[in-house]
Amino acid sequence: MTDQTSQTAQPVLAQGDPRLLLEPGAQRLLGSSTLARMSYVGRDGGPRIVPTWFLWTGGRLVMVTFVAGPQAGIAHPARRIADLRADPRVAVSIDTDGAPPTALQLRGRVEIDEVDGIAPEYATSARRYLGAAGAADLLAAVDRPGTRQARITLRPDWVGLIDFATRLPSAQGGPRSARGSRG
Repeated sequence: MTDQTSQTAQPVLAQGDPRLLLEPGAQRLLGSSTLARMSYVGRDGGPRIVPTWFLWTGGRLVMVTFVAGPQAGIAHPARRIADLRADPRVAVSIDTDGAPPTALQLRGRVEIDEVDGIAPEYATSARRYLGAAGAADLLAAVDRPGTRQARITLRPDWVGLIDFATRLPSAQGGPRSARGSRG
């Protein structure tokens, strides 16, 4: 007699494996209205962290920021744009506040492209984070001539998922990271 449980058990994916994006916990966070926290290296070599809206497109995490918006009071491009062009490496965390916490960690290099007006991903994010009425008010205030936005796009090449219930950090017995790096 064979043990059917062991025949159907799924292997535990190592931290770092991009297939972790398909796990239910990752999908919940990617579809949530939780802010992402993007870390990057500033031009002075120091670390920076910025909370940001995001939109998961199924393969890319898109975060939008302003380059210009004179009628909306945006006087200069967001500092992170120049910093990310100089060093496109980022780490992003999307995590919960409750106990036990769930944390989705993404790493990779971003690409930046600029758009005249409001980026479609920004409008979609505004509706998700603010609701229909709040988004309509915000978009009406910032969608003016001269508005320009930058799409910061991450295609993760390293993914970590910790939920402190079924996926523990490696120090607590969880799976080690892929590619020799600890999670």
